[in-house]
Amino acid sequence: MSFLDRLFGRREPEAASPPKKSAPPSKSAQPARPAQRQKPAQLPKPAPAAAPERPAMAPGTRIAHHFELIAQLEQDHRDLLRIYSGLRRASDAGRMQEAGEQLETFRHALQGHLLKENVKLYVYLEHTLAADATSHELMHGFRHEMDRIGKAVMVFLDRYRDLAGHPEWKDDFARELDGIGKVLVERMRNEESNLYPLYGPP
Repeated sequence: MSFLDRLFGRREPEAASPPKKSAPPSKSAQPARPAQRQKPAQLPKPAPAAAPERPAMAPGTRIAHHFELIAQLEQDHRDLLRIYSGLRRASDAGRMQEAGEQLETFRHALQGHLLKENVKLYVYLEHTLAADATSHELMHGFRHEMDRIGKAVMVFLDRYRDLAGHPEWKDDFARELDGIGKVLVERMRNEESNLYPLYGPP
């Protein structure tokens, strides 16, 4: 270096240091391997549905006990009384065409009710009460009385089947209808108080 260079502060250029070698990437810096996809967890198979319980049968029969039967029979009673009330109003007002139609509605409702009682109630009680002499005798009394009442009511219904075409029958019809209504109301009360409580699982 010359004197002037030393005087004015010029320095020799420093020798360039060789470029540093970059360190190899650490293992932690290496790209992570893609995570393996986990198989979805299998849900447990649902347990097989339990077989529905078979209803209890009256001994020696295939007639099942139905918990809803008494409610159905009592509803039949309410329906019959409602139809009877409409029949009575039409008759009292001299609307014999309407009364005749109501009479047929009453016939079908009563026949359905009696059939249900005979098949689902009386036959069932005949077997389930066989070992209870007192209850069995009571049930038989109800059944025989209903047979008698049912026959009398059916004779009445057949007699006035053509009521709409015979307005001259009005007074006789009203009188007999009143008697039929009193008998049926008393019978329904007696059944609901004394007969229906005998019905239960065997």
